[in-house]
Amino acid sequence: MKILADFHIHSKYSRATSKQMEIRTLDHFARMKGINLLGTGDFTHPQYFKELQAALEPLGNGFYRLRTEGKHHVIPAKAGIQAGSPIKTFGDDSIAENSPVHFVLSAETSHIFSVKGKTHRVHVILLAPSLEVVEKINKQLARRGNISSDGRPIFGMHVKDIVKLTLDISPEVMIIPAHAWTPWFSVFGSASGFDSIEECFEEQAKNIYAIETGLSSDPAMNWRLSKLDRITMTSHSDAHSPAKIGREANVLDCAMDYKEVMEVIRTGDPKRFLYTIEFFPEEGKYHFDGHRNCNIVFDPKTSKEHQYICPKCGKKLTIGVMHRVDELADRPEGFRPPGRIPFKSMIPLDEIIADTIGKGVNTQAVSREYEKMIQGIGPELEILMERSPEEIGVSADPRVVEAILNVRNGQVQIEPGYDGVYGKIKVAHPTVRVVSPSSFGQNELF
Repeated sequence: MKILADFHIHSKYSRATSKQMEIRTLDHFARMKGINLLGTGDFTHPQYFKELQAALEPLGNGFYRLRTEGKHHVIPAKAGIQAGSPIKTFGDDSIAENSPVHFVLSAETSHIFSVKGKTHRVHVILLAPSLEVVEKINKQLARRGNISSDGRPIFGMHVKDIVKLTLDISPEVMIIPAHAWTPWFSVFGSASGFDSIEECFEEQAKNIYAIETGLSSDPAMNWRLSKLDRITMTSHSDAHSPAKIGREANVLDCAMDYKEVMEVIRTGDPKRFLYTIEFFPEEGKYHFDGHRNCNIVFDPKTSKEHQYICPKCGKKLTIGVMHRVDELADRPEGFRPPGRIPFKSMIPLDEIIADTIGKGVNTQAVSREYEKMIQGIGPELEILMERSPEEIGVSADPRVVEAILNVRNGQVQIEPGYDGVYGKIKVAHPTVRVVSPSSFGQNELF
């Protein structure tokens, strides 16, 4: 079975997250995006956990689906979507009514701790096989921190301890370091991370099988580190609003079964883990070095020339993901180890439409064109990656069709993101091709 999975999202109980991030709205947007396996997010939050218990029913395979009353799900109002409208399904594949959105119980935890006098900040994603296991995890975590304060709780315990704690409860729990290269809160972050999985997780490193590459890096960048050859590269949206679901995802070919999906992640089997869907990493908000307040953005070489100091104000630059990869890499750009899982670099459909028609992403004009395409063609990820130009052209502006093809070919212009500022991307009338690690190996997938 073809599975499009996005394991890392947040609920409305997380800081700086949309109030629409509740389970029924998530189900609807997953269908629009083409995601048929979605993380619940935030299972550690007591109130949200109660809502999950009430809203979800087990499928007997380690996953859950939304309890339904009657034939259709009912969703809250949103721009362009009428409140109370039944959700339309598309086609007869992954999101047809007889194949519902499956939910995997997921959460993210934050760990702030010191080792040898240095403070480290590392986030991890937790995936669990049942509500009963989650209940036991939550009881243990409640003894170690305030799990009610935020959907992504903060703990003072060493990150290796969350691995032992959860695996002692159930060996089927999967722990994945989140956004592994983000400067401030990650395993390899320039400001608060480590130089290896082993240094970070110590004796528990043997239980870390995968990392989340994050928006500012892609698999090709990670392939430059031989120490990551045993690690599976996964990609997720880290969505804080429904529209962001699926902006990064994983495409698997296996049974819709928790144990089998986790085994595919553990082994990184390219016959069953087909590819990941990625941002162009330059669009991520920590790709290059820089200083946001002074509008300074540097590539790694230029940062070194300035001794990592902002030339305007004299403060330290935020060292971005590309620079950090360069520091730890023992291979050149473009190196690809054998047997690694490939990837596709994509741009979300609403961003493509907005750039093409010259309107803001959140405008009614973009919303109307987006919904016309979804209703007339199918889910977003299917449009972006699978449908032919002729099929897309039935319900899309010809300029949008051309832009989608440009993105598939990597023909985009990007001003790299830095210090918390997203990169700017142009796809409508590109004049140059992106030359970066993200373009390596992309065309082979289309």
